[in-house]
Amino acid sequence: MQAFYADNFVLPLPSGHRFPMAKYRLLRDRLVSERPQVRMAQAPAATDGELALVHTPAYIDAITHGTLPAAAQREIGFPWSLGMAERARRSAGATVAAARVAMAGEGIAANLAGGTHHSYADKGSGFCVFNDAAVAARLMQAEWARRHRHQRKPLQVAIIDLDVHQGNGTASIFAGDTSVFTLSLHGQKNFPFRKEASDLDVDLPEGCGDAAYLQALEHALDELERRFEPGLIFFLAGADPYAGDRLGRLALSFDGLEARDRRVFDWAWQRRIPLAFSMAGGYGVNIDETVQVQMNTYTLALEYWARWNP
Repeated sequence: MQAFYADNFVLPLPSGHRFPMAKYRLLRDRLVSERPQVRMAQAPAATDGELALVHTPAYIDAITHGTLPAAAQREIGFPWSLGMAERARRSAGATVAAARVAMAGEGIAANLAGGTHHSYADKGSGFCVFNDAAVAARLMQAEWARRHRHQRKPLQVAIIDLDVHQGNGTASIFAGDTSVFTLSLHGQKNFPFRKEASDLDVDLPEGCGDAAYLQALEHALDELERRFEPGLIFFLAGADPYAGDRLGRLALSFDGLEARDRRVFDWAWQRRIPLAFSMAGGYGVNIDETVQVQMNTYTLALEYWARWNP
């Protein structure tokens, strides 16, 4: 199974910064050591043209050259640097590359980071600079349209966002777009405190555990199927619903998160829908537990990749 990484492009953070940047390299090291079936490749950088399918030229330019106003930079939560700008492009490029691999016949591919769903067309927020799933969705639709010029209907894309925080930027970007279905299961009282309207939002109470979460997911997937027929799925497999997450406020166990991932992979496999997944949020009190949640996601993904590629 193909996976794309960008952790070698360092985003320098000040001492004590609360974002756990080390988790990306820890995940790659463990995958290389324990899951050699995952083929690693350095993520390509998304171009200005690719980013402009979603983001405004002024915002792309400001990120590229470090000219964002201080308040806008604070909303992102990262100090600007050349490394920050390059890594943001690579994070988007990784999801683009994963989607291409999945669409080309492998069925499943991955971004070792990504899930930057708080980024809007004209601004970043909540540790998100460019919206990787949105950029990849738009680009896959454009490439599909070139290959299928006889088709009037665009490629239908579903974004299944299971990060603990609502995908507000993604919802805003695709508002009113009937070719992209945005589904978000998230903590009702968690960030962002001003939420956007996804095509389907499922608000979960604080302390929500495995059984209630999985029931909510099942109902959400039933509703997605009733209303939409995707040809491509982007899955944000956030580790932050885990009970030991500093920012999650939910109470899922390792087993509950594994059942969550299996349900999404199985839903896509049963319908033979290509799927690109990203790791999204994860802020464990113990960073090794965040990485373990992500390792479990990759172990399951390999199982379903093998079904696509017997």
